[in-house]
Amino acid sequence: MHPSTRRKVAAGVLALTATLSFGARAEDTILASVPGLTFPFFVHMMKAFKAEAAKQGLGVIESDGQVSSPKQTADIEAALTKGVKGIVISPNEVDALAPALSQAVDAKVPVVTVDRRVAQVDGILAHVGADNVKGGEAQGQLIVAKFPNGATIINLQGQSGASPAIDRNKGLHNVLDKAGGKYKIAFEQTAGFDRAKGLSVTEAALAGMPKPPQVIVAANDDMALGAMEAVKARGLTGIVIIGFDALPEALAQVRDGGLTATIEQFPGKQSAIGVQTLAAFIKSGKKPAEKVLLLTPVAITKANLKVAERLGEVK
Repeated sequence: MHPSTRRKVAAGVLALTATLSFGARAEDTILASVPGLTFPFFVHMMKAFKAEAAKQGLGVIESDGQVSSPKQTADIEAALTKGVKGIVISPNEVDALAPALSQAVDAKVPVVTVDRRVAQVDGILAHVGADNVKGGEAQGQLIVAKFPNGATIINLQGQSGASPAIDRNKGLHNVLDKAGGKYKIAFEQTAGFDRAKGLSVTEAALAGMPKPPQVIVAANDDMALGAMEAVKARGLTGIVIIGFDALPEALAQVRDGGLTATIEQFPGKQSAIGVQTLAAFIKSGKKPAEKVLLLTPVAITKANLKVAERLGEVK
């Protein structure tokens, strides 16, 4: 156990919630961990983990990382102490979680990462995620399609150190930076994947600009929805706002015109495949054909809402 997190393990044990699926044995239990259940995206992911585990006859110890890498690390170490047979996890920060996942691998506990890849740890069974670079490129391509002659842009970046934030920003710049300077990013700052921060950061950006931007692009829907509120508060119209994650609330705003688009990355499908991969290894030692499986994100506008994974949850 790592000394820096030893004292947190007791708290981690208390915070872990165990649910055994019907017919599952205690020795068939896995850890399912997400960065934080305050985020709707990760609530959806956890539900998908648990639903697929039930189908596979696996029990689940549920871990809410509470947006804290030490907390998520402590949960992993507590689960290893409990003797879990596998771990499926979306890491809060890929670098910070690497030591704990290395510990699991060394203990011969199979690990499948979902959404956020920890490439520096050898021996992880598989990674299932979205190609976030292509997702960022989809945002950029949508901007280019709507503003072929150029645009001024506010870019709300995601949580520092989170691989999706890094990759989505890279993809966005891949497209816009190649356009010969037509697309000016007038303001670019992290808002931590958080709605309240998306609101406050957008307010600060708008206050400092001589005239409104044509586009606000955000690395997730929570920040985009916060930006939408900031725009409404100023009485501004006509600004294209693009999110990422296709949350039900964002889909409703795309339908109703509050947001222009969001990017669907199929998190439920990612999560189900992750648990399926882990279950196959636990039950029969079967390794996946591909160690890294990346789904291609899709831009969702009013024209293709039916493609969205969570459209049935829209009110």
